[in-house]
Amino acid sequence: MSTYNFGHVNGPAGFGDPGSTADPYALDLESLMHTADRLTETLHAEYPALVGHGEVIQRELALSAEDGLPPNRGRIRTALEVVAIRAAAGTGSLTYTQHLTHALGL
Repeated sequence: MSTYNFGHVNGPAGFGDPGSTADPYALDLESLMHTADRLTETLHAEYPALVGHGEVIQRELALSAEDGLPPNRGRIRTALEVVAIRAAAGTGSLTYTQHLTHALGL
C-alpha cells in the first residue's frame, strides 16, 4: 500500500490545499527571464546556429514583462522544441531548455 498523499496532486505546491490562495498560473517572470538569458548564453557557446531560438524566448518573456500579459507559449514552445531536438544530452543547452519547458508547463 502506498503512503503517497494523492489528495493534493492537482497543481503547484500549495495549490489545491484547503484555504490556499496560490495562483496556479502565476509565473516567476524574473526567474524565467534569467534562465532564458542563461540558455541564450549557453547556446552561443554550444550551438551558435540555435541562438536565434533563445532570443525568441527572451523577447517573448520581455514582452510579457512589459505588457503584463502571459507569455506567448506557442512561440516559446516552438523555440524550446527546436533546441531540445538538436541539443545533445548532458549539455547546458538541453538542461536550460528542460527547465524552461517544465517551469512554463509546456
